[in-house]
Amino acid sequence: MKRNSLLSSVLVCLVSLFTAQSGQAQEIQAEVRITTENVTISDQSLKQQMQNDIQGFLNTRSFTSQTYRPEERIKMRLFIGITSIPQNGQYLATARIVTTRPVYGTGFETNLMSFSDRNFLFNYSPQNPIDFSQNTFVGNLSSLLTFYAYLAIGLDQDSFARLGGSPYYDQARIVLQNAASQAVTNEGDKGWKDTESRNRYWLLNNLQDPQLEALRTGSYAYYRQGLDVFIEKPDAARTSIFSALQGVQAAAVRRPGTLLARAFFDTKADEIANIFRSSTDQQQKQNLTNLLTEVDPTNSAKYQAMLK
Repeated sequence: MKRNSLLSSVLVCLVSLFTAQSGQAQEIQAEVRITTENVTISDQSLKQQMQNDIQGFLNTRSFTSQTYRPEERIKMRLFIGITSIPQNGQYLATARIVTTRPVYGTGFETNLMSFSDRNFLFNYSPQNPIDFSQNTFVGNLSSLLTFYAYLAIGLDQDSFARLGGSPYYDQARIVLQNAASQAVTNEGDKGWKDTESRNRYWLLNNLQDPQLEALRTGSYAYYRQGLDVFIEKPDAARTSIFSALQGVQAAAVRRPGTLLARAFFDTKADEIANIFRSSTDQQQKQNLTNLLTEVDPTNSAKYQAMLK
């Protein structure tokens, strides 16, 4: 009897442990691609291992205490093009980070972020695992990956709850500050500082700027109250998206040339045009075309096409 009771207790513990572990799914589901057309790497297996190690770091690490089901993981595509090798084991690259979320009730996925980082500098050795500490700087590669993971999570949370991403931008800020102040490696990276107008420093700064808050609250209106209900209520969804774009316009007018607004339209211009092209509300389309042409003249031809 005691033996059966002991076995039952062990089984309960094992089931509980398995359930806890299976519930702690990582937040990021990353696909990493590295290209080396501009440099010569004699050992081609190095590129593959680097790609595997970066992807493994993003896919196996938990960045928050939240529980993500496998189908809820944030998809991230990371394209790294190595442009030079300043010294043995050090790489300078350009990187494009693209993150997506599903649109509810459809098989469609929509981009949350598409951002180019032109100063992706890091040391890498296949003999050393990519390691990270939230409190101290360990290496630029792990700091870069963790920084963009927090931004991806923050943008995802902003799309589901008004200003829901704030805690994750705070974590990204810690990563940025630690990396910007480090002096223990040869990885001095100007992307962590305000020395340029369109780098990761300013991307995070825009996300945390109270004067640009409409860009973030607009995210909730655009995705959760717009795209997620589009199949059932297309007119209401368009109204919500139009309201979100008015907020984006207000923020862009307040801060002309702001990086976050530019990144938003680079990511969403085609999608916005597709959403409103089939609308029968000509006045709404005209008003939207006027608004978008003012705030995003680069894509004015796409917006004008909505009226045809």
